Amino acid sequence: MLSDYEASGARGFAAFPARKGGRTRGQSPWAGRWTEALEDTWPEEEPLKKGRAFSRTGRIGPITVSAGRVAAEVYAGEAAHATTLTVKAWDDDDWDLLWERTADRPDATEALLAGDLPEDLLEAAEDARLGLLPGYGDLDADCDCDALDHPCPHATALGYQFSWLLDSDPWLLLLVRGRDTHEALDELKSVLMLRALTATDDEDDEEGEDDGGEDFAQEDRQEQEAYDSNREAYARPAAALPALPPLPEPLPSAAEPVTGIEADPLERLVADAAVRARELLAHIAGFGETPPAPPLDEWQDTVRIVATHPDPRVPARLREACGRPDDLDRAAAAWRTGGKAGLEVLEQPWTPSEQETARARTALAAGWDDDLPAFDVDGNHWTLTGRGLQLRRGRDARWYPYRDRSGTWWPAGPPDTDPAVALSELLDTPPES
Repeated sequence: MLSDYEASGARGFAAFPARKGGRTRGQSPWAGRWTEALEDTWPEEEPLKKGRAFSRTGRIGPITVSAGRVAAEVYAGEAAHATTLTVKAWDDDDWDLLWERTADRPDATEALLAGDLPEDLLEAAEDARLGLLPGYGDLDADCDCDALDHPCPHATALGYQFSWLLDSDPWLLLLVRGRDTHEALDELKSVLMLRALTATDDEDDEEGEDDGGEDFAQEDRQEQEAYDSNREAYARPAAALPALPPLPEPLPSAAEPVTGIEADPLERLVADAAVRARELLAHIAGFGETPPAPPLDEWQDTVRIVATHPDPRVPARLREACGRPDDLDRAAAAWRTGGKAGLEVLEQPWTPSEQETARARTALAAGWDDDLPAFDVDGNHWTLTGRGLQLRRGRDARWYPYRDRSGTWWPAGPPDTDPAVALSELLDTPPES
């Protein structure tokens, strides 16, 4: 059974890299409003100044946003601290009242249904006596660093980094109050539909009250005339049907399809196109949280088809046509572990920052009971010395296990955000025969 935290619609975001100089406050209107509320709630300048400086260091781990909380692990030297910002999550009655007030504002409603978060929503929240942005006593911080300042620099830094998230996704303001984008729009649409139905019923009642006896008599006469006309038409004798035209000549049979393409791959292509069209339509209609992913290139799509279609004829055909037959099976195995991100881990090595590498060593040491095995680190590839085993860090902040098979590295299982977990599963999994 899921915990309340796991069932709250939590979303995770990769850690921000270190920044040299530049603004520490988010630049979008919603990010600016969040930062103003943060600094009004915690007005002491010294903790805020320390938090702004710490937010640039790259020592804040991946951020989790859920109902009532923003959380991350913060790294100070060799120590890792759990840091959390909390705000009040609204109950169902609060949300119902907010959407009622929002429905009174056509411009705000139209913007929300189009996927934008309008600033008019602040006024709707005020009308409902709710504060969308945190106020005094509504925003709190917790960190196990035991700093004398409250809030500590880790918490204020996390608050500033949350404004960076709002630059790209202002809907996170609703998530911390208890509703993800899909739930919020569904509730707003329900309020609008109920209002439309109620308005239709009211109009029908008013029309019924205004109609007099003369209108009813006119309707009766029209119904009688229609009945007489139909009865006259059915009383006429049935006309003879024309003769059927001759059947066309049968098509000549052929061993090969006329187009040169057999039916089974076309069925899969049509199914894939239908799924893609559905995603686009759902996004345009306001039912999708985020735009569909951009189209894959030819190689990525080839790998995806081979990895997701069990019919053995599919890889056989594509292996002949893809131009990289020796790479296809390994690429398909990588796709099955992590989709497009898993394929990028296989084919695109990169070099994480020093802070990310230090955090990985700390996580491995903290999650390992015995002596930590020796690693040869080359960019995002962490190879266990002399063991034929390897971990690869993806740009999605997950660790992908790999195993040496006859001098070639092959994906060896699903990824994990914790390198210690990925390593233990890799050691526990026997090699393929």
